Amino acid sequence: MSPTIDIRLTLPRADFTLSVDLQLPGHGITVIYGASGSGKTSLLRAVAGLERPNGARIAVGQTCWHDDATGVYLPTWRRPIGYVFQEASLLPHLNVRQNLCYGLPPGQDESGLEASIDLLALGPLMQRSVHALSGGERQRVAIGRALATQPSLLLMDEPLAAIDTQKRAEVMPWLERLRDQLGIPALYVTHNTEEVTRLADHLVVLHRGTVKASGEPNDVLTNAALNLQLGDDLGAVVRGTVIDSAPQWQMAAVRFSGGDIWVVDAANTLQPGQTVNLRMFAKDISIALDAPSPERRSSIQNVLPATIIGLDSPVGQPFVLVSLRCGEARMLARITRRARESLGLTLGQTVHIQIKSVAMVA
Repeated sequence: MSPTIDIRLTLPRADFTLSVDLQLPGHGITVIYGASGSGKTSLLRAVAGLERPNGARIAVGQTCWHDDATGVYLPTWRRPIGYVFQEASLLPHLNVRQNLCYGLPPGQDESGLEASIDLLALGPLMQRSVHALSGGERQRVAIGRALATQPSLLLMDEPLAAIDTQKRAEVMPWLERLRDQLGIPALYVTHNTEEVTRLADHLVVLHRGTVKASGEPNDVLTNAALNLQLGDDLGAVVRGTVIDSAPQWQMAAVRFSGGDIWVVDAANTLQPGQTVNLRMFAKDISIALDAPSPERRSSIQNVLPATIIGLDSPVGQPFVLVSLRCGEARMLARITRRARESLGLTLGQTVHIQIKSVAMVA
């Protein structure tokens, strides 16, 4: 059995109580997702020892950091963590190398430091003043500093929230590289669904201190019961392979288990054989009973057969959430109650989904 991260705690807040009981994978990135004020940062601070919760048990693999039942409690300085905050918080009077070395315990070898420099390509920045760094470079240095101590767990509290969209796009590939090449598990807090779809190996949804879901990202994102927490972010993420490119249209075709989907490729960079993730929001999927015919042409280019596996009608809402199986992928469509009734939709029925918009997230 692979190691796990066990977190059980209760922590009173001003207007709710954070209460979680989680067993998370001890590898990859677990994303903690939720709106502002849901308890995400409080959870990270409790794991780090910056908050002392009640009735807690926090263990990483075989090492227990906090267990009220046995009296175990490791203060923050004894927990092998790397912590990355929203702000890089670099020391302004030190250059990049000095910032990276600042947190190293006396006598610790620099293998972790050198590995983080290589992983994040920080070599060219070593002698630079932190005042001369871009926002994206500052966050890369902050991540490198957290990794230099060779932690057992990396905690990241919305590390991209303080930088603009362009700088976020610069940093994201480095986070993906960290996920794919580093053996350190990470807890990553965000309310941004692009970060969820590009980074998450496991997804936890928090709402006012309560865990609403924990599991494989696509299973969570297509969970109709989470409609109030996820709202317009409900929808599927599927992984596919580019099979064709059409530079004359600035588009490419991607194949997954449910069929082929055309996506916009404005820069004409997608190449056959390349693997990509596609995001399809429930609000952008409609349902038809019949396959398109030459006589009934449409601007919607992506139409695929699917089977209805769930019909959920949120109380007080004018829509129905239709869960669908398309090949091996689970998808979700949001349609009106009137549309469901007029189409006579039932469980097990074969229909055709019309995908109005597809976002490529990796």
